[in-house]
Amino acid sequence: MQETSMRMRYRLALAVVCAASASLAHADWVVAQVAPLTGATAVQSKAYAQGMRLYFNEVNKSGGVHGDRLRLVSADDRGSPEETVKQTQRLLQEAKPVALAGYFGNRNLQALLDSKLLEQASISLVGFHSTDMRVLKAPQLFSTRAGLPEEVEKIAKHLATLGLTRLALVYDERSEDEALTQLVGSLVTASGGQLLAHVPWKAGKQAQEAAIDSLQRAEPRAQAVLVVASSPASAAFLEAYRLEGGAAQVYATSSADIEQLATRLPVELMRGVSIAQVVPNPYRSTNRLNKELRDLLAKQPKEEALSVSYPMMEGYVNAKVLVEAMRRTQPLSSERLADSLRSIQSLDLGGYWVTFARGSQSGSRFVDLSIVNAQGRVTQ
Repeated sequence: MQETSMRMRYRLALAVVCAASASLAHADWVVAQVAPLTGATAVQSKAYAQGMRLYFNEVNKSGGVHGDRLRLVSADDRGSPEETVKQTQRLLQEAKPVALAGYFGNRNLQALLDSKLLEQASISLVGFHSTDMRVLKAPQLFSTRAGLPEEVEKIAKHLATLGLTRLALVYDERSEDEALTQLVGSLVTASGGQLLAHVPWKAGKQAQEAAIDSLQRAEPRAQAVLVVASSPASAAFLEAYRLEGGAAQVYATSSADIEQLATRLPVELMRGVSIAQVVPNPYRSTNRLNKELRDLLAKQPKEEALSVSYPMMEGYVNAKVLVEAMRRTQPLSSERLADSLRSIQSLDLGGYWVTFARGSQSGSRFVDLSIVNAQGRVTQ
């Protein structure tokens, strides 16, 4: 009798331990980010992560998702595609994330897709920075921002209204440069313009001098230069181009962070530069989304004060979309999350709309243009 009682107590204790272990295993819904957290491109990825954490913290204050807290775990790939794969594999094994988010870099995304890790883990990557249009064909990747075609179209149409029809393209070295030049050429032509030249911006002083020289020697001269490159590459081009007397107006896609450019370059080089933005202006409280972010930042302790920026706003937007999809997924799992993401139609985040149309991995078409004024300030 005593032995039977001891067995019962043992089984009960074992059940309690198992239940506690299961509860502990789901104490947090982990979202994993692998991005350059050190080096020249770290500013954007860190600000993006800050935006995601701001929203996750607010969600946690109100009970989390399905009763469990959200936690962002980040790892540094130092900009290396090999490290992107290595760190993603490590986090998948150790952190057991329900989703990935906030990745950066053309070659990094392509290396991750080539590794087949996303397919093997049945996990989605929600929110990333890449101007490689091929990655949007991957069913495991979901973009919460407008794509490169929407950005280029916005710039081309704006230039047409200004009567600037002669354009040149400068882009960082990539494997699909032909597809990029064809895209830009077709969109410029559709707006009544002409793409006169397309020049890759490569590493090395000699190659960069040759690129500037080819732009300066082109006849007729371009009235505007469209730059599709990272922030460091965009800054290097802009400085070299202006110092060599380049006078054409410079437009860049959102892959160039305007805050970084304004920090790296003097006002006289930045004046008049325009950059496409894929989220609303975070420096204004013109709609509910902007006000929400700014109010959250105002509530942060002074010792934890964060500086508002476009990448922060983008990370905040991305977190809102991801949380909405998680709330729609019951029971929540990485395998089921993709279907919930695809179910999002006309989601209003407060003046910013997200829809994943059938067959599309891009959820937004919002593009605005910001410009640096004579005082070095960012305006619309």
